[in-house]
Amino acid sequence: MNSADNLTTLALADKLAALAHPARLSIVQYLAETECSCCKDVVGSLDLAQSTVSQHLKVLVAAGLVRMENERQRSLYSVDRTALAQLGVAMTDLMRDCCADKRCSGSDER
Repeated sequence: MNSADNLTTLALADKLAALAHPARLSIVQYLAETECSCCKDVVGSLDLAQSTVSQHLKVLVAAGLVRMENERQRSLYSVDRTALAQLGVAMTDLMRDCCADKRCSGSDER
């Protein structure tokens, strides 16, 4: 990745690791369709226990992909669209760099 605005390799790996679980992908998809939701709403959209959803939300918040705001006695969650957009750019750059038609300059001997 070549732009100063791009995620560092470690930050990219952390964000991808957070998305590497099917339940967390489902949570991000659900939250992307809503402006914000409480944990109970997310639980209602998935076939998972509240404690499981809560733990997955904690991982997504720690990775910076989901925002949490406290409102009275409940927490509201929303997708961090800027963070997801940056992740998309970083992945596009990585794929462009990896998939470019580059030849190894080393010897062809094996």
